[in-house]
Amino acid sequence: MDNAEAAARRIYEEWHAGFNEGNLDRVMAVYAENAVIETPTVLSMYPEAEEGILRGRDKIRELFARNLENLKGTFSGLYQNGLFFSNGKYLTWEYPRVTPTSTQVDLFESMDIADGLCVYHRVYWGWRGMKALIENRKKLLAERAK
Repeated sequence: MDNAEAAARRIYEEWHAGFNEGNLDRVMAVYAENAVIETPTVLSMYPEAEEGILRGRDKIRELFARNLENLKGTFSGLYQNGLFFSNGKYLTWEYPRVTPTSTQVDLFESMDIADGLCVYHRVYWGWRGMKALIENRKKLLAERAK
């Protein structure tokens, strides 16, 4: 296994384990300082946002903290099948909606990698996940309207 393959495997394993543990330090260790994330979660957690993009590791950490707080049930014990695809520069994997024992939020993760760290992360949500994001956005908007 070359260094790029090893970095991709480390990012894949650490991100998943850290998120399932709720360990933000472990998750954030895979991101470059100037990393970018693009996900509809931004629009759910920040209803005032006009785009689903955040720049910088600190902003990404804040987003993930909000995700873990506001979507607790959505992200508990995410299952993955252990498969990922990478050429050393790009890394992708799926959290399927149907698991061997139940169903879960459906996500597709895509990361651009440079120097052994994620520099650009795109998260695509399936219909079940989008329902959770829409409900969270409605809840936050209602709270702000009070």
